[in-house]
Amino acid sequence: MGTQQILLIVLSVIIVGAAIAVGIQMFNNQAYSSNKSAIAAEAQTYATQIVQFYKTPVSQGGLGGKLVEADGLTKEKAIELIQNYLGWGTDAHESESGEFTIEDATATTVVVKGKGSAVRNNLSPHVETTVTFPEGTISAVLTDE
Repeated sequence: MGTQQILLIVLSVIIVGAAIAVGIQMFNNQAYSSNKSAIAAEAQTYATQIVQFYKTPVSQGGLGGKLVEADGLTKEKAIELIQNYLGWGTDAHESESGEFTIEDATATTVVVKGKGSAVRNNLSPHVETTVTFPEGTISAVLTDE
């Protein structure tokens, strides 16, 4: 083989290697971004279910519009009731998207936190979703931690 042919082969190998590296990087970025969107959507679903539970009458198994400090309902008991309603049991809930917990429950707010399963640069996507009562408004903050 001539020198020119060897140089073309080496150049081709370098170009193919660079294309593969860029492709892998693009895939990882998309996977991270998708996980971030997934935990946000899942946290939104849980927040909507919490609003539903809050507004459901006590006679039908809901909270009847009362969260904490109503009829002796403590913060811990409210969190336990919400977790049971969501089907989580008493611990944090794990799904394909990540891990979710009820961080706080007061007379006016419930905070749902989620940590994504994807990792990029030693960071994971996090979402903190706050449900405000009695309106039932939902707000979310996405971060990388």
